Amino acid sequence: MNYLGQTRLWWVVLVIGIMLVLGGFAYWFWPEAGYAVASQIFGWLLVLAGIVQLCVAAGPDHAKGWGWWIAGGVIDMFIGFMLVRSVILSEIVLPYFLSIIFIFWGIESFFGAAARGRSRYWWLGIINGILLCIIGLLFLEAGWVSNMMMVSFLTSIAFIYWGFTIAIASYDMKPLDKK
Repeated sequence: MNYLGQTRLWWVVLVIGIMLVLGGFAYWFWPEAGYAVASQIFGWLLVLAGIVQLCVAAGPDHAKGWGWWIAGGVIDMFIGFMLVRSVILSEIVLPYFLSIIFIFWGIESFFGAAARGRSRYWWLGIINGILLCIIGLLFLEAGWVSNMMMVSFLTSIAFIYWGFTIAIASYDMKPLDKK
């Protein structure tokens, strides 16, 4: 049994990861689409990701770390709804909300690596946690100096990285055949 657990809905998590990667690349190649549009799109992606996390945690074959799934889902949905609520609010607080999200995921990754114990690639969870915390701290710095170009670049990089991380984790959630 892995830390994330196994579920038949692993493909939904994979689709969310792919959508995040595509959204990150779209924002990278078309930054003129606007900071407000990006914050709205990513707000809705966070709401969708939060719903998926809550569904995975509430399913009959919920994951071993289902408490983290619930906490992450609630935080993602709260921040996502705050971003889509007001364009002006989302432009002001987007870097801070993203900072909270990525630092939370970094800490969650540390705990996941510790829960895996002596599995073969437990140290990848530590590296992932460090990278996510660094991204979160960079968002915090970008919001402090109100540098929109840095926030735009970090947003695209962060969501590409986040999407790949979720997509890779989804394959670990795929149930094993019992043949």
